[in-house]
Amino acid sequence: MTRASLDKQPHEVAAMFDDVAANYDLTNDVLSLGQDRRWRKTVAQALDVRPGERVLDLGAGTGTSSLPFVQAGASVVPCDFSLGMLREGKRRHPSLPLTAGDATRLPFADGVFDAVTISFALRNVHDTDAALREMLRVTRPGGRVVICEFSHPTWAPFRTVYTEYLMRALPPVARAVSSNPDAYVYLAESIRSWPDQPALAGRLQKAGWRQVAWRNLSAGIVALHRAVH
Repeated sequence: MTRASLDKQPHEVAAMFDDVAANYDLTNDVLSLGQDRRWRKTVAQALDVRPGERVLDLGAGTGTSSLPFVQAGASVVPCDFSLGMLREGKRRHPSLPLTAGDATRLPFADGVFDAVTISFALRNVHDTDAALREMLRVTRPGGRVVICEFSHPTWAPFRTVYTEYLMRALPPVARAVSSNPDAYVYLAESIRSWPDQPALAGRLQKAGWRQVAWRNLSAGIVALHRAVH
């Protein structure tokens, strides 16, 4: 894959997710060997929502990631820029208030959410820093953010094995279970090119978030970043 193919325009990324919407959750489950369910459960625990709180689930896709917050009694707004994902989500979860929105220009007023979360989607936003500022803008003072994203394994030998899996094993598996396997080649490259844990923490601080911390999951394959407005 070339750098040019990684630098997709926002509408191209949206179209890519539209294409994989129907099998997206199943494909992720297979490719992560079932770990994605554990990672999402950890996100819900870290966000620690309370009944009545207003939560923005950004990059929510089909809305699967929003369900734990609904079950906790929160008022959840699942938001995504892929209309295909939102249509699939509305078919599966008709009661969810799925909302179309660009992470760099969110369609919400200032300070309306108690908590904001985004899982496995921030690296697909064309302007990460603008998205981090927008998340801060729509969160009330004292509110919190939890970001769950693929990251860099902390043990060098394992990091090498993991990179080989991403670039060699992931595309053939994706071809077997995904409606658009080329999308997963792009996603593998986007994971490999994503900033490491300290770099993302620095970008959160630069955007204005405070008390930034992170926790590695699955030996650093995924990192959970937390911060406060």
